[in-house]
Amino acid sequence: MIFLWAFLVGGVICVIGQLLMDVMKLTPAHTMSTLVVSGAVLAGFGLYEPLVDFAGAGATVPITSFGNSLVQGAMEEANQVGLIGIITGIFEITSAGISAAIIFGFIAALVFKPKG
Repeated sequence: MIFLWAFLVGGVICVIGQLLMDVMKLTPAHTMSTLVVSGAVLAGFGLYEPLVDFAGAGATVPITSFGNSLVQGAMEEANQVGLIGIITGIFEITSAGISAAIIFGFIAALVFKPKG
């Protein structure tokens, strides 16, 4: 049953993203930013973690989870270190994902002929 809920929740998040692009005519960059901010706002109100507990990978794989990670890292470090922990916590918890995106993007640019 957990696979079904993961599929449905992840699918709904993707449908929302697609509707933002098709109906509201947002660019992919605007859509991605909107989904990241939505995940951060939901995490700030404490609503994203119950969604992760309910849907598992359906909530942790989409880009909304990145916004959740940003807020969770900032809040954890702020509780431990103080105000400077907000900045360091964001980078501490998301550094692996950001580094992977940069490294794999660089490798893809070396392997394939980039346009532009």
